[in-house]
Amino acid sequence: MLLAVLALVAVSCGNDDDSRGSQSTITLAVNPWESSELNVAVAAQLLESELGYTVETVDIDENAQWASINTGDIDASLEVWPSGHAQNIADFIDNSDANVDNAGELGVVGKIGWFIPTYMVDQYPALATWEGFADPELAGLFATAETGDKGQFLGGDPSFVQFDEAIINNLGLPLQVVFAGSETAILAAIDAAYSRQDPVLVYLWTPHAIFKDYDLTNVLLPDYNAACAEVASSAPDQVDCDYPSDVLLKIISSDLAESAPDADAFLRAMNYTNADQTAMLADIANNGASVEEAAANWIAANENVWSAWLPS
Repeated sequence: MLLAVLALVAVSCGNDDDSRGSQSTITLAVNPWESSELNVAVAAQLLESELGYTVETVDIDENAQWASINTGDIDASLEVWPSGHAQNIADFIDNSDANVDNAGELGVVGKIGWFIPTYMVDQYPALATWEGFADPELAGLFATAETGDKGQFLGGDPSFVQFDEAIINNLGLPLQVVFAGSETAILAAIDAAYSRQDPVLVYLWTPHAIFKDYDLTNVLLPDYNAACAEVASSAPDQVDCDYPSDVLLKIISSDLAESAPDADAFLRAMNYTNADQTAMLADIANNGASVEEAAANWIAANENVWSAWLPS
């Protein structure tokens, strides 16, 4: 009887191993913004607890990750903003010699934009659109010691997808881009400006938890359209329009389907909404949760969502 039980256990373990594939460790890219960290934390916790993989993460910027996935050093990235990656998509997904797959939509729709505190628009209604910033006097309200007479436009991490210098130059605005260096630094600048009711103009995006705490106005830029999309992909230094709404996608090593089929199927199926991501961001911002805790809290409350990602 004991031998029979051991045989059954061995067969069971063998089937699990076959299902997981020959690769037991999955490496995921973490980009330098909080929602990317959350996506990875959700995926990592479920890959480990439900599918038996070990997960490692690599902090890497959104452009450098493409080559690393192509070589197999990283297995997947879970939040790509496609409008800023036309060349990478051509080089690594559309190119039959490359080794990166489009792994489907994350489900979240993102939008990059220019934001100012709404109290600035209340005082100076013209600042609701880019045309207000064409007035040197109004743009000068945002000037700093670093920018002199020009208004400061506060960017984030220099590695982020961004066309702000091109937009400013091509619209002829008296603004100068200064890089805050990170998402955290942008948020700190907004908080500091609000505490003093000072002007601040920043690069930011939705979904983001900060909009629950601060009343920010999206400065209207010239409408994004097909012609602008073509310019953004072929001559980004000529961009003079708004950012598009981006249906965020995932990218994955083409080899993963064979080496770790369960992980591959899971990552391709992973899909949730802006509300899901915002709930986790708010858990961090409002409740003091860590990224890992916010992911775990979401997992505990949403089995009906993530159970559908598990391979059958």
